[in-house]
Amino acid sequence: MLTRILRLSKDRSGLAAVEFALIAPVLGTMLLGTIELCNALECHQKVTMVASSASDLVAQATSVSSSDMTDVFNAASAIVYPFSQGNMSIVVSSVLSDGSGNGTVNWSAANGNGKKLAVNTKITLDQPIMSTCDSTGKCTPCAKSSCSVILTQVTYNYTSPVGKYFVGSVPMSDYFYERPRKSATVTCNSCGG
Repeated sequence: MLTRILRLSKDRSGLAAVEFALIAPVLGTMLLGTIELCNALECHQKVTMVASSASDLVAQATSVSSSDMTDVFNAASAIVYPFSQGNMSIVVSSVLSDGSGNGTVNWSAANGNGKKLAVNTKITLDQPIMSTCDSTGKCTPCAKSSCSVILTQVTYNYTSPVGKYFVGSVPMSDYFYERPRKSATVTCNSCGG
């Protein structure tokens, strides 16, 4: 009996199978975690692209209507494919800047479950919106009545196919400023506040 136990303890033929059985769950978890993390990062990048694209589309016009805004929202929402568009809200607002980092909402439009910003709401901009910069990089603040910016705010509730069982949905948000290109301000006839 003792010789049989000694022979069994020296036998290495099943060692690889035992090691694989111990390591496989860890490797599987790491693989799924990496895939989920990459999907979440891709979704957040798409949220940033939606904010940038919506601001850019509106800033190219001199005036927009509610049907133009619907087109902008539809085009921007298509960017998040293959992720669900129903989990996203977009708010586009025209903000008049005083040149020192403060702004007043001129008009606002929203889609999804987003809430429009009220007209004449005071907001703080991340950085003063400048009108002109010279070759040395010195910028002159814009005049209060002639400087505006298109502010787009995007929120998205990311729900992972696997992670929804563990963490639920993950809220993502981003915003983007864009200066109007063809006029001092972009007007919206039927957007309101």
